[in-house]
Parts: sequence; structure tokens; C-alpha cells
Amino acid sequence: MSAIGDFIKGVVTDVLQDMARKASSSRRARRRKRTTKLTVAEQLRRLERLIKPAKRQTSRRKTVRSRSKTKRRAY
Repeated sequence: MSAIGDFIKGVVTDVLQDMARKASSSRRARRRKRTTKLTVAEQLRRLERLIKPAKRQTSRRKTVRSRSKTKRRAY
């Protein structure tokens, strides 16, 4: 009778240990984002963008006039 009890006790402890192990390692490790190597051209472009800011848009009236059909016909 004690052999069966010991067997059941061993099975129960194994199951409990297995459940505890699975519950504790449920958190996944975060992966770091890998930075891609920039080419020389890309590095230069980024530097230029920092140094020279983007042009501000001219007034709407000027852009509309410069794109008008009559102006385009002239060319």
C-alpha cells in the first residue's frame, strides 16, 4: 500500500513542480531592435537635413500663379 502512496506522491510532486516551472518562466525576454548600418550617402543626407532646414512654402497665390494653365502654355 505504501508503494502506491509513494508513487502517487511522486507523481503529484512532479506535476506541481512542472506547473510551478511553467508559471514562473512565462515572461518573454524583450528583443532589442538592431540598428541597420547607414551608408555614407545616407549619413551625408541626414547631416545635410540637420544643417539646412526645409524650405518654407511660398504663399498659395504665388504657387497657383506659377502653375496656371496660361503659364504652362507659354513654354
